[in-house]
Amino acid sequence: MADIIQLLPDSVANQIAAGEVVQRPASAVKELMENALDAGAKSIKLIVKDAGKTLIQVIDNGCGMSETDARMSFERHATSKIRKADDLFAIRTMGFRGEALASIAAIAQVELKTKRIGDEVGVKIEIEGSELKSQEACNAPEGTSISIKNLFYNVPARRNFLKTDSVELRHIIDEFQRVAIPNPEVAFSLHHNNSEIFNLTAGNLKQRLMGIFGNSYNSRLVPVEEDTDIVKIKGFVIKPEFAKKTRGEQFFFLNKRFIKNAYLHHAVQAAFDQLLPNDSFASYFLMLDVNPKTIDINIHPTKTEVKFEDEKAIYAFLRSTVKKSLGQFNIAPSLDFDQEAHLYNMPLKPIDGIIKQPTIKVDPTYNPFKVEKPDFSKNTTDRELSNKSNWEKMYSRHNDNQQHFELKQDEVQQQSIDADWDNELHESNKKITYQLHNRYILSHIKTGFMVIDQQGAHERILYERILASFEKHKSATQQELFPKAIELNAADFALVKELRDDILAIGFDISEFGKNTFVIHGVPADTAQHDSVQLLEGLLENYKQNMMELKSDKRENLARSMAFNTAIKSGKVLTQEEMNNLIDELFACKMPYSTPTGKPTITTFSLEDLDKRFKK
Repeated sequence: MADIIQLLPDSVANQIAAGEVVQRPASAVKELMENALDAGAKSIKLIVKDAGKTLIQVIDNGCGMSETDARMSFERHATSKIRKADDLFAIRTMGFRGEALASIAAIAQVELKTKRIGDEVGVKIEIEGSELKSQEACNAPEGTSISIKNLFYNVPARRNFLKTDSVELRHIIDEFQRVAIPNPEVAFSLHHNNSEIFNLTAGNLKQRLMGIFGNSYNSRLVPVEEDTDIVKIKGFVIKPEFAKKTRGEQFFFLNKRFIKNAYLHHAVQAAFDQLLPNDSFASYFLMLDVNPKTIDINIHPTKTEVKFEDEKAIYAFLRSTVKKSLGQFNIAPSLDFDQEAHLYNMPLKPIDGIIKQPTIKVDPTYNPFKVEKPDFSKNTTDRELSNKSNWEKMYSRHNDNQQHFELKQDEVQQQSIDADWDNELHESNKKITYQLHNRYILSHIKTGFMVIDQQGAHERILYERILASFEKHKSATQQELFPKAIELNAADFALVKELRDDILAIGFDISEFGKNTFVIHGVPADTAQHDSVQLLEGLLENYKQNMMELKSDKRENLARSMAFNTAIKSGKVLTQEEMNNLIDELFACKMPYSTPTGKPTITTFSLEDLDKRFKK
């Protein structure tokens, strides 16, 4: 029988490896920008067309490469970062495995131009599908320029699975930010389809954050800094009053590399304890510097997951450092012992200048042991009479307890309540509902009673109403008396542009106004009581969160996000009419029994269940 195991061709092996390293255009952007940083570049320019599907080009002014190095850079596992196994435990560079360029070249048409500092000429290399097409000397500026054209051109299945240009551009912007934030000393720029999105000059970390997220962050940032033998912590957290309802701007950088770590995130969240509402999340930009020997970054192809040697110690340092910074800048309550000693500051001298000695009034006839029987026939207040009456009623009920419950049971049985809320409402305008703890609505049904979650019920109503508005292509709009401008970061601006038609269909009236800015002229008619800027920001935050957690099309996502932001919340007091209308509209929905996220809106309790509880 013939042997069946054989080595894969290099082109096939590279395509398989590319599936791990290059998942979408943003993955290639990350690899190329990190290579530029490793080359010592002080200026990096990123140019993309059609969200990276047509072109991704990175131009840097780094050290450049020789002709031999340029050719070797496209070989698998060819790297300048590692010479021996021990080097794996002293890595300070962004890349080190030597797979990125080989993987990219396997699934794209790549052109590389590079020239070392001091060389007279550079070298130009063209590779297509891992096959070398040309290599020649060329005139080029010092540094490196690499262009990736027609990504996944030879893997059509992967190309077909790419999302819309707006979605892919947002991923590119995310990767751009993750590289640009921890390297403020390097100038970065991003151009998409001949339009400039970012132009970040070299500076400090605070200037870099303001350049990416807007000048409004100047007053939102709280500096964090601590230097220990185990970890050095530096960066900023956002003041609690600017916390967001979703996990938005949360960045951890380990030795200038973006990482994700739920354990460390919990440390920051714990530092904000009692400063944030339960449904809000802290925003932060924190850079951790540790000895490379104490971490393992080679456990994930994208290197975003890291193992620490002493994770608990880092957790403790991080939590205490953030908490200390919040206290230093008077964000968190702090103990001031000097102030404690003067809590009861009193003026030394009265305003009129006359000091009066305090006097005590004494009743000489008062006898604490004398017991007087109260006389209800005279000088008796209404409250005393009411108390007496209540006590008498209680004893009367106690004596007739059995008779009372029998009558009550007969009364309940006589109340024939139709389960169909519409029929019930038409039969009697005296339908009584009860609000429990300003969160739930209680109502009778034939077999017992039902409990309705008022927030979940309203979310369901709004969700179906918004979906219906999409079919009509327009909802009623309440125009703003004074239009408001909302400045967004580049990623959110691109998201609003993508969703603009659907946002208009909901009832918003918005228009572009300069770079990364929209003007809100109107809001949906039934949301006029909400702040228009906060309403749009909340819509975007929930939309992004739903994108990560739920698989739904953008209209369902928008409807779900809008319903969550505008629904009545737990704690709101409702009138009898409002409760009846809410139940009426809920049972008119196609799916009244669950919220848009699948949580129940209604639960019922039968009389049998109640009887069992009282007969124990």
